[in-house]
Amino acid sequence: MTATDRLLDAALNHALFDGWSAAAIEAARADIGMSAEEVHALFPRGAVDLALVYHRRGDAEMIAGLAGEDLSAMRFRDRIALAVQIRLEVADKELVRRGFSLFALPQHAGDGARALWETADHIWTALGDTSQDINWYTKRASLSAVYSATALFWLGDDSPGNAETWAFLDRRIENIMQFEQVKAKARKSPLYEAFMKGPGRVLDHVRAPGTGREGYPGHWKSGTGE
Repeated sequence: MTATDRLLDAALNHALFDGWSAAAIEAARADIGMSAEEVHALFPRGAVDLALVYHRRGDAEMIAGLAGEDLSAMRFRDRIALAVQIRLEVADKELVRRGFSLFALPQHAGDGARALWETADHIWTALGDTSQDINWYTKRASLSAVYSATALFWLGDDSPGNAETWAFLDRRIENIMQFEQVKAKARKSPLYEAFMKGPGRVLDHVRAPGTGREGYPGHWKSGTGE
């Protein structure tokens, strides 16, 4: 177990009462006998770094959970629903609630949005998404909205087995499916074709992170020195 995991494990019970805070970190540090200097090296921004480590641990647990599922016979929308459900079920509601409070602060809003985007990206990647164009962004933006809305609903859900949350999630995913259907119909329209040949051509230059385009300045082709 890494030092980061040790401190996070020690901090979880304290964070339930003190939130993601300096007090929780200090109590955890004392519990495991870690020096203040080591804690600062691991979490230079303190509580927000600790909360992000907890969030990313949940993402990793979700990916592992999905890897153990047989998704082959499931509709794609059901795969998305399962991924979101697993992601929420590996988390503690009170710790997530504390996290929402932390990331609602203006100075941490960017970190919260980035963590949410990472979760959506992990889900799409785990489900085999290979898009490299503008769809890479629209898929993750849509799922980020679905996930955040579902997580907020889940925090207030006291129904048996969170049944109302999963029903809410199904309705939100239906919205995504309808949006994808509208996009598919739009692509068949002559107006869409005309738009993409005109001002819409700029969208053709949008690429997923880490991908390039052949023949464009700055593109490196292995073995050619270009």
